[in-house]
Amino acid sequence: MLIITIRTVILYFLIVFSLRLMGKKQLGELQPSELVTTIMISNIATLALEDASTPMLMGVIPILMIVSLDVIMSGVLLKSTKMRKAFSGTARVIISDGVIDQKEMKNLRYTIDDLTEAMREQGIFDISQVQYAIVETTGKINFFQKEQPAQNPPEVIIHDGEINKDGLYRTNLGEGWVKSILKENKTELSNVFFMSADKNGAYFLVNKEKGKE
Repeated sequence: MLIITIRTVILYFLIVFSLRLMGKKQLGELQPSELVTTIMISNIATLALEDASTPMLMGVIPILMIVSLDVIMSGVLLKSTKMRKAFSGTARVIISDGVIDQKEMKNLRYTIDDLTEAMREQGIFDISQVQYAIVETTGKINFFQKEQPAQNPPEVIIHDGEINKDGLYRTNLGEGWVKSILKENKTELSNVFFMSADKNGAYFLVNKEKGKE
């Protein structure tokens, strides 16, 4: 009994430390890779607790290896847009200008019941009042209502020095417009950390901090 108690305490603090090391997102909405990591860690910890004859290191080492792999992959995903899309996917628009994209919903395997349930969770009961609905990479659906002052929510146009072609397409602004804005702000694409814009051309731009990639 004493051995099980000691193992439980050690694994408890190890898992808490591991989750904190992987970032706050791990405690909220999970990306697919984060969910896999969490499940694997919990299973390994359970095996180490159930069998007292198993050496403690057989539980500790795999957990530390998984956490290390997650931290390394987080760094890779931070640097590579293609890898980030492959592992986490991209946000998908299922309602645009009040029109439900039925094809996109089928691709995501979302039913109208899933959509209306997500609406009710956010206090929306009339689907005709939804201007935009976006499925985030975590699976959560965010809604933008028609009665809100701005009729066109901004899209991400540039992130980490790369143009987001999906956002650019949805705003109908074009790369020529992006170049003119960069020229107006006396900056280059590679120097832009983030830029968003709506269909009216209203934009918000943040340059990368000097000395940082």
